This record gives sequence, structure tokens and C-alpha cells, in this order.
Amino acid sequence: MAEQKNIVVCIKQVPDAAEVKVNPQTGTLIREGVPSMINPFDLHALEAALQLRETLGEGKVIALSMGPPQAEQALRDAIALGAQEAVLLTHKAFAGSDTLATSYALAKAIQRLSAKIVLCGKQAIDGDTSQVGPEVAELLNIPHVAYVRKIRQVSWERIVVERLMEEGYDVVASSLPVLLTVVKELNEPRPPSLRGKMAAKRASIPHWGPQDIEASEEKLGLRGSPTQVKKVFAPQARGERRMLEGSPEQQVEALIQALKEMKCL
Repeated sequence: MAEQKNIVVCIKQVPDAAEVKVNPQTGTLIREGVPSMINPFDLHALEAALQLRETLGEGKVIALSMGPPQAEQALRDAIALGAQEAVLLTHKAFAGSDTLATSYALAKAIQRLSAKIVLCGKQAIDGDTSQVGPEVAELLNIPHVAYVRKIRQVSWERIVVERLMEEGYDVVASSLPVLLTVVKELNEPRPPSLRGKMAAKRASIPHWGPQDIEASEEKLGLRGSPTQVKKVFAPQARGERRMLEGSPEQQVEALIQALKEMKCL
């Protein structure tokens, strides 16, 4: 039996950050009427997967997501961009999962998909934890490289990448299978093609639950989440605000004067 050469991209459907509001009574996000989209960092992961397939000349790009049934739209968007297949993890048992429970479910699905390369965005804009990618790699017991800004070399046995650091970058080589989390400096995501849009409309996207990935429900959802969010709130504006008008030079002078009045200078 030929070895499967799959590239799995983990994507997340997130609310548009510019439109998000918080319910002051419940502390939860108000999602009704708020447009959703693919997490921006995940678009760079998807583009990296498509480029890797083009470089390697073979393999299949599979988009994987976990969420409510409506998250299927994000997967259709991924197919429009070039992914060949997609899978949605959706079941009431997944509800309330923290990063560990989410990573466990994704890892079980990736095992079923027999991925040689797994790609994730460095973080999701709604949680900003940067935990899921590395946790998935640990659960799969495979190497991972975070903050990948460039892929130098790749084959089905080995990959060489540049890892973004605070003062420059590291060059890291790894055997496959491997998991990479990527930063936006890696590439520029391509727009969807007409052929891709047509494929997205026709695509049959399977919905998998715990049984499909042979996952223990004790490790999913709230039961499998050692961390829980107790409160979410929007910070209240404090102090007076003042708009500075005029030319840049006039604004600078006004700012200096205001700081002097506040005894900050």
C-alpha cells in the first residue's frame, strides 16, 4: 500500500474582531449578527500548504477545523483557496473545549488523516494563546517548529525552515512528520479562483464526532478542559480624551504643552 502523503492545515472560524462586542451581563461574546472568517494566521498556513504541495509535486492538502456546523463555511472557503479536501469536527461533546481538549480532538483527527506535514497559524485572533499547534504536536509525539517565517528546503523526509526570533531568526531542520506554526511574514495568501469556488460549492465535507476519531469523551469539552474562562469583558475607557488638530508640527507643540500641564514633562 502506497504511503499517504497528506498535508493537513488546521483552521479556525473566528468572528471579525472589528465587529465583536461583549455582553456586559454574561461576559460572553455576542456572535449573533457578527460576520465570521478564517483566522488570518491560518490563511498563511493554508498558503504554505499549497506551496509545499506545488514544490513536492504530489500530496493532498486537507483543511481541518473544529466548531459548530456553521464552521463548515470556513472549510468551503479553504477549498475555494485550493485545499482538496476538508473535515469538520463537530459534536456537542466538543463544546466548551479549552486549548488542551481542542488539541486532543485535532490530534486524533490528524492521526486518522495520516498527515506527514501539519500546518497551523501561530495563534487565533479570538484566543491569542498560541498553544494549540504545539499541544497538537506533543500529543502526536512529533517534532514541531513555531513561528516559521520561511521554508528553505523540503522533501517527504526532511524540511529546513527559518524560525522568527526577537533578534533575527534560527535555521531549523526536522524530519517528517512535523508540525509547523507560521507567521504572516511567510507568504501572501492567494485569492480564491473560479475553479476553486466551484469546487467549494460541490464539495462534500464530512462531519466527524468523537467516535469517528476514536476519542475519549472524558478528554473533550468542559470535562476535558483543565482551564476555564471565568470572565470576559471590554475594558472601560478611563480619563479624558482630547483630539489634537492642525499640522504635524502644531500637534507636536500641543502634545508637549498638554504633557507639561499634566506634569508629565
